[in-house]
Amino acid sequence: MELRIQNLSKRYPNGTQALSDVSLTVKAGMFGLLGPNGAGKSTLMRTLATLQEADSGSATLGDIDVLRNKDAVRRVLGYLPQDFGLYPKVSAEDLLEHLAVLKGLSSARERKQVVSALLNQTNLHAVRKKPLGSFSGGMRQRFGIAQALLGNPRLLIVDEPTAGLDPEERVRFHNLLSDIGRDVIVILSTHIVADVHELCSQMAVMDKGRMLLTGEPQTIISQLSGRIWRRFAEKTELAGVQAQHRVISTRLVMGRTRVHVYSEGSPGAGFELVEPDLEDAYFATIKGHVREAPAPTTQAVG
Repeated sequence: MELRIQNLSKRYPNGTQALSDVSLTVKAGMFGLLGPNGAGKSTLMRTLATLQEADSGSATLGDIDVLRNKDAVRRVLGYLPQDFGLYPKVSAEDLLEHLAVLKGLSSARERKQVVSALLNQTNLHAVRKKPLGSFSGGMRQRFGIAQALLGNPRLLIVDEPTAGLDPEERVRFHNLLSDIGRDVIVILSTHIVADVHELCSQMAVMDKGRMLLTGEPQTIISQLSGRIWRRFAEKTELAGVQAQHRVISTRLVMGRTRVHVYSEGSPGAGFELVEPDLEDAYFATIKGHVREAPAPTTQAVG
């Protein structure tokens, strides 16, 4: 099954152009959608999840018209939104069983098997009787994935899933998503570059409602080879460096500011050439230094 988005646009009543002619093609596997807050990622995800209308454009999932046949989409969709509410006094097992009924699993025996399998898959079986209010952030997110997987979805949308997780829970969640992504389309919407680098074989960068760049992470990184330079700057120097060079990022390291600059040749004394990474590619794209996006590529079946 393939997801095709063509010229999707959405303007909110307050005048904000949340989506502007967005086009994208995604096949089975992990697809990372990067962008800063306000880029339009959540609007795109909510539109694909049938929770809001687009103004124009089209989206198809296989032979399903996503914008017009919402019931058909919901039968093959799993969705973990950024803000996922839970009933704190209800156990994980009971809520998952209730949600399974709503998903159409009418057979009690089948429902029990499905719920048990999902709790095992998300490593929550040992705490299935505990109230959801006692769960850690990572456990809540894993429960969110469990409910999203009810009904064997072919499209799974997860919006900012690792924000606020500690390192151990983040690794567990990554492993879970990687396992799921071998069989279905998984769209991971995030502003955390490391999540996309570690999980996704295909990605896109959005900003201000527009799709700026699509492709394989490593291919995108390689396009910056020989163009990323680094130097350390004192606080008093920083404004001058930013005025003279195309600075893509700054980071405080042991009291000194590490500056990354985009330049096709040496920016001058004190700079050293460094191997680019996905964070450099992301910031260079957002800053407008990577102007020509590669032709959109489809994702290889995972």
